[in-house]
Amino acid sequence: MKIMVQSQRSKSQNLIKNLNVFQVRNQTILSKERVISVDALRGFDMFWIMGGENIFQGLDNVFHNKISAFIKFHMDHETWQGFRFYDIIMPLFLFLVGVSLVYSLRKRISSGSTDQSIWIHVIRRFILLWILGMIVQGNLLSYHISEFQAYSNTLQAIASGYLIATLIILYLPVIYQIAATVGLMLGYWAIVALIPIDGTTANAYSMTANVPTIVDHMILGRFHDGLNYTWIISSLNFGATTMLGVFCGYMMQSHLDKINKFRNYVLFGGSLITLGLIWNIWHPIIKRMWTSSFVLFSGGICVLLLASFFLVIDVWNVRKCTKWMIILGSNAIFGYVAWHLFAPDFMAVGRVFYNGLIPIIGDWEQTVAHVGAFLVLYLLMWYMYKNKTFIKI
Repeated sequence: MKIMVQSQRSKSQNLIKNLNVFQVRNQTILSKERVISVDALRGFDMFWIMGGENIFQGLDNVFHNKISAFIKFHMDHETWQGFRFYDIIMPLFLFLVGVSLVYSLRKRISSGSTDQSIWIHVIRRFILLWILGMIVQGNLLSYHISEFQAYSNTLQAIASGYLIATLIILYLPVIYQIAATVGLMLGYWAIVALIPIDGTTANAYSMTANVPTIVDHMILGRFHDGLNYTWIISSLNFGATTMLGVFCGYMMQSHLDKINKFRNYVLFGGSLITLGLIWNIWHPIIKRMWTSSFVLFSGGICVLLLASFFLVIDVWNVRKCTKWMIILGSNAIFGYVAWHLFAPDFMAVGRVFYNGLIPIIGDWEQTVAHVGAFLVLYLLMWYMYKNKTFIKI
């Protein structure tokens, strides 16, 4: 019995030692090579943010068939419980922040940055993301406090996930990082499922009377956005989604060959989707609440998307048709903010080039209009990329 216990302890110690090679403070390892597929996947995400959904929604105005109706349905968020294609856009953004965080922190530490300088950078970035979120969706530019919305935007969710993930990966061994990520999801589940509302937990996942919604209204008060998205308690799971990206960043920096990395991504992504669907039975997949089952299910899709891009771009070395996505991904925050602030202006500029064709294009107008707007911003981002102008925060 004593020998078995010692054997188990030895295996556990070896597991912890093997996992800790990925800790960002470990500077003896790993590939620091830039992975092009990550930039391309970020650009793929940006395409949908920069009007891609409207381009495809417009196809139903032309074809009016089951396929175009199906596409249109998936070019919007699910109203409550369930999942549509467009629901992947926000978690993919957070997930890719986690992948990049592994590289950026390791680079800063290897260049001699102290914890103090790292945290100055992290807090600065957190504040800038928060302010940009208030600018694009929080009515900050109204300059009227009665119209401000304090926490209502993807950039602020990224800021929260980024802060939580940084804290976890800087100070915990990798095995405890995994435990902390599971703990975030279980903690969220416990808050939602076990805290009674009006003496019962029967309506824990109702659209208007769930615990995260009540907490948001209590804390944000007059600065709440009035929509049925949840933010404050959901920040736990913004951190969990970002951490799933961190784990894929660790896999990416491993010494495994590319095919084995691809295989691991597929296994990891498939496992997350399976676990998410199983948990969905008791803890529904709801994007607007960012439930823990949604973290697992959407995270699995994110990992499989990364696997697909990694296979095509980094394993098969197919780059020719991906350059446009790399251009979008290289200035993602700029593209996000520019689109949300100036989309009507981009559409107006695009309209100059097709206005005379409106009588001819007919039902294609919505698609053409949004293609034109996208191309205006894309050309601006192409010019920035060509001149190596990258806006970092």
